[in-house]
Parts: sequence; C-alpha cells; structure tokens
Amino acid sequence: MSRRSSHPGGASRVRRRALLGTAVLVVLVALAGLAAYLTRDGRDTPKTHEPLKSSAAPSSSTASLSGSPSPRARPHALSVPPKTHDPIAFGKAAAAALWSYDTRAYSQAELLTALHGWLTTETKYADPASVDAVVPSRALWKEMAANAQFATATVNEGHFPDSFTQALQTNPGTITQAYVYAVTVSGKQSIAWNGLRAGGAENRVTTLAVQCRPSHSCALAGVMPSVAP
Repeated sequence: MSRRSSHPGGASRVRRRALLGTAVLVVLVALAGLAAYLTRDGRDTPKTHEPLKSSAAPSSSTASLSGSPSPRARPHALSVPPKTHDPIAFGKAAAAALWSYDTRAYSQAELLTALHGWLTTETKYADPASVDAVVPSRALWKEMAANAQFATATVNEGHFPDSFTQALQTNPGTITQAYVYAVTVSGKQSIAWNGLRAGGAENRVTTLAVQCRPSHSCALAGVMPSVAP
C-alpha cells in the first residue's frame, strides 16, 4: 500500500481524482467505446510517486524525456509545457513532468503550482485534483527532501488508445466539442538520493486527457483514473 494512503487527505485525493469523470469524461462519454473501457471494473489506478523504505529515501524529480539521474547532478528546474499542437507530443512531455521531481530544487507547493500551469484554462475540462493525486503529499515531500531525493523520467512511447481511435472513427465529429484527446504514455522513472543512484528504474504508464484546440497550443486536462492501452 502506498505511504500516501496513511495521510488524512489521501482518501479525498483519490475521490477527487475520480472527478475527472465529471470534467473530461463528460466529453469522452460520447465516445462510448473509450468511456466504457476506462470506467470498467478491475482497472488499476495510476501509480503515485512512492517513497522507498526507511533504509532508502523517497523519490524526487527532474523533467527529462530520456536518461537516468546522475548522483552528482545539479538540481533541476521546474518543467514548463511545450508549445505544440500535437496531443501525443504534449502527452509525452506532460508524463515526463508528472513522473519527475527534485526535492533539492523546489518545494512541493512550487511543484504543484508548476504542474497546474500545464492545465487547460478552460475550467470545465481541467481536473487539477487528478494532477495533485500523483504528487507526494507535503509531509512525504518533507521526508524526501531530508534525503535530497530526486527522480527523472524516460518516456518510451505515446499513442492514442485503440478504444479512443475506434470511437473517433465511429463518430469523428464528437472531438470538435472540446478537442480533448486520450493519450497513453509509457516509460520509466529513475530515482536517486543523497548522492547515490537507485537500483534500476520503475516502469510507468498513464493515460492523460489532453486538450488541443486548433487555435491554441495543447494543454493538459487531467490524468485519467484508468490506463487505456
């Protein structure tokens, strides 16, 4: 069980993550195939950043599309969203930002503020709670910072889920209501702390809701509650 679930706010964060259904899924529900797939029982929820046991340190971040964290690497700056109209390219960059953080360089509150900057300004479709749910709690961040822990992300691949693509082919006009796309991204997260390199990397996969209107650069709508292959 994740350490975060022991905190009082953990349950509310999980519930708020489900609010993506009232924001983004209200658009995707018209894409019956995708909506049915994402909401069916038995799907795993996205993994949050989990700390290592007390003998090690929790994980930290640096937004990077490739490479492992160097034990002597300088602290990494907060990530900023790219200017692109390609939902897959944006989804891959967003996943790297969500899987990366650096307790040596900034606070948990600063990371949350930066990640909220990736969200669409259309509040009807933005789900900040789903983003908050993948960031370590303030108490956990403090423990991680004591160990100078950080993590980098390697993004391997991004694509539109089959169910999303099939639904669009069935009803292509639906996407023009909000221009929200489902993008599944896979990769790895590498962890380091106290000048030491963690043993290996952990696989990561998530499905993001990305809004890409023709007149604006892409923005993040939220993190989907289930992974769609």
